[in-house]
Amino acid sequence: MLNSYLFASSRLGFRNWTSKDVDHLHLMCTDKEVMEFFPDIWSLNQTDQFVKRMQQSFVDNGYCYFAVDILKSKKFIGFIGLSLQTFEAEFTPCIDIGWRLKKSAWDNGFATEGAKACLNFAFKKLNLKSVVAIAPALNQKSQQVMKKIGMTEQATFLHPAIEDDNPLKKCVLYEIFN
Repeated sequence: MLNSYLFASSRLGFRNWTSKDVDHLHLMCTDKEVMEFFPDIWSLNQTDQFVKRMQQSFVDNGYCYFAVDILKSKKFIGFIGLSLQTFEAEFTPCIDIGWRLKKSAWDNGFATEGAKACLNFAFKKLNLKSVVAIAPALNQKSQQVMKKIGMTEQATFLHPAIEDDNPLKKCVLYEIFN
């Protein structure tokens, strides 16, 4: 069934979003543990707007934070993919790799496997020269994934979209080159 996916890894299928994904993503993005390193849990409207932005990003750029399913079961587990970042920083604009998975998918190596597949897509299909990853400095699990996929830490910075008194404001920037 690879035909329904844009690309796949050994266990994961990567696809564009559908309106059917909104409820599944919303359920995931209201889980406080899943959203631990994000400023807020998402409303249904925020989730719907995110899906629409990802669909448009795919149309405009040929990439997005892709909806991800487990190939064997066809079950949605979250997203892994690429996004253009344009917030004001020394390193922007840039293409960022990111992931967010539902709790039941944690500790299975899916983030690492999926991120590697997305880097392959970024370098071989999109011919990107580099990809960055951004996470709050407190998010050690994401930084471990960044290291596992061959990225190296480039800088720490204060994220301009996060309030000054928020402990998530201090972020790390990792990068990998083609």
